[in-house]
Amino acid sequence: MRRYFEFAGRTGTLLVTLVATAAFLFLVFPHLPINGEMLDMKPGYSFDEAMASMERYGPDGRTTYAWGSMLLDTLFPLVYVTLFAGLIHRFRLTEGTWWLAFVPVVAGIWDILENVQITAMLIGYPDVAPSQVVWASTFTTVKVYVGPVYQILGIGLLLVAVVRRAFARNRSGGE
Repeated sequence: MRRYFEFAGRTGTLLVTLVATAAFLFLVFPHLPINGEMLDMKPGYSFDEAMASMERYGPDGRTTYAWGSMLLDTLFPLVYVTLFAGLIHRFRLTEGTWWLAFVPVVAGIWDILENVQITAMLIGYPDVAPSQVVWASTFTTVKVYVGPVYQILGIGLLLVAVVRRAFARNRSGGE
């Protein structure tokens, strides 16, 4: 895994994954023709909310969402995990904290498991058990809380590195 983290922390990899993450968030997911808000974009949902959403999607929307969930929303975690694992690994404060790069990896695995749950509901609709919705919503809710942890960690470490570099330049006379 350390090789992966080192690869993820390269400047080129960070730039590509940053652009790809933004593209998924702002160009791909908001424009999926599903006739409603994606379940995994909500902070959680009840059985009635999930069923109403899936009804609103209609057959074509559910099919599009199921394909998108298994294809696009499997690629997306790979991209954002690489971005944030790279940031955390590259800008870690000490060598001993390299393992923090595992935080987005765990979140990405959790996200993929969430996608499996949602896809199963979409494919099984209207025969969706309340317990299935509870599981899917739980995966979604945990993802919502874990996301800011690795995001703040990655961006925070990047900002610390930028500030340190600025102070180092000021001390050396700006050379």
